[in-house]
Amino acid sequence: MSIREITKTLEDSNAENVVLLCHHNADPDAICSAYAFAELLKKLKPEINVEIGASQGISRLAKHLLKHLPIEVETQPNIEKADAIVLLDTNTVQQLNNLAEKVKNSKAPIIVIDHHAAHPETEKLARICITNEEASSTCEIVYNFYRETNVKPDENVAKALFLGIAFDTRHFILANSSTLKTVAELIDTGVDAKETLSLLSLPMDFSERVARLKACRRAKLYKIGEWIIAFSHVSAYQASAARAIIDLGAHVAVVAGQKNENLEISLRCTNKFHEKTGIHLGRDIARPLGEFLHGMGGGHSTAAGVNGVGDVETGFKRCLRLLKEKIVLTHN
Repeated sequence: MSIREITKTLEDSNAENVVLLCHHNADPDAICSAYAFAELLKKLKPEINVEIGASQGISRLAKHLLKHLPIEVETQPNIEKADAIVLLDTNTVQQLNNLAEKVKNSKAPIIVIDHHAAHPETEKLARICITNEEASSTCEIVYNFYRETNVKPDENVAKALFLGIAFDTRHFILANSSTLKTVAELIDTGVDAKETLSLLSLPMDFSERVARLKACRRAKLYKIGEWIIAFSHVSAYQASAARAIIDLGAHVAVVAGQKNENLEISLRCTNKFHEKTGIHLGRDIARPLGEFLHGMGGGHSTAAGVNGVGDVETGFKRCLRLLKEKIVLTHN
C-alpha cells in the first residue's frame, strides 16, 4: 500500500472534503503527521478541502507546538460532510472517543495510516490500512509519502515531521538507521535540530511535580523473576508519573487515574525489559487489558495506554496477571 492507493481512492470517491482524525489527547506525532499529510494532499490535490480533527483536544505538549507551527485542529470536525476520513496514529476507532460513532456511521471510505498494527475491528471498517510497525512514528510513514511523490517538504512541514519523530523516539533514543537517515534528510531541508528539539521540553508545572511525587509515595512493588513492577494511582499526569517511577528504578510502571467509573491507565517499561522478555506493552498488555475493562488499549512496545470502565484495583489485578503470564512464557 502507498500514497498512490490513497489518491486513487480519493479520485474514485470524487472527494472534495477530507477529514484527518487523530486519537484523543493527540500527541506531537499524531498532530504533526496529520499536518504534514494535509499539506501533501493540498499539493497533490489542490481542489480538496482538508480538515484536521482531534477527539477531546490535544495534549499539553502538542498545544505548545501549535504556537510554533501553523496547524489548526478542530475538536468537532465536520465528519458528516467528509468524502473521505483518514485516521493518523490511531489504530482503533475507539481512540476517537466521542467521534467514534460518527466515523462508524459514515459512508465515506476510511483510510488508516499508523505505525501500530491496526485493530481487527478497524481493519474491517477501513478501505485502506497503511501500517508499518518498523517505522519509528507515523511522521516517518508520512515522510516516505513525500519521498514517493518527489515532493519536497517546506520548512514548516519538515519541522513538524522532525518533531513528531523526535517525540516518538524519545529524542532519537529508539531510532533505527532508517529513522536517522530520515532525520538527516529533514535537517538538510533546513531544520535547526537543536532549536527544534528544544520545543519538546516543557517546564514542569507544580501540579505535575506533585502528581509524580504522590505516585512514587503510593507505589506498590512486585518482583516477578528479575523484574520490579510498580503500580500506583494519581488523578492526573499518569504518563508523567509512570515515567518518573521508571526513572527511579522500576522495570515496569503502571499508573492509573479514575474519574467516576472511567479508568485511565498509563504503562511504561524500560528498553531492557522489552528486549529481554519480548513483551510489547501496547499489543500484549494494554490491548487485552482495554478489552477486559470494556474500553480500549494500545501503544508502543515500551509505552502504552488504556481507557476503560471499572475500579483501579480490578484494573491492576488484571494487569498484573497479564504481566505474570507473559513473563512466565519468556522463561519457558
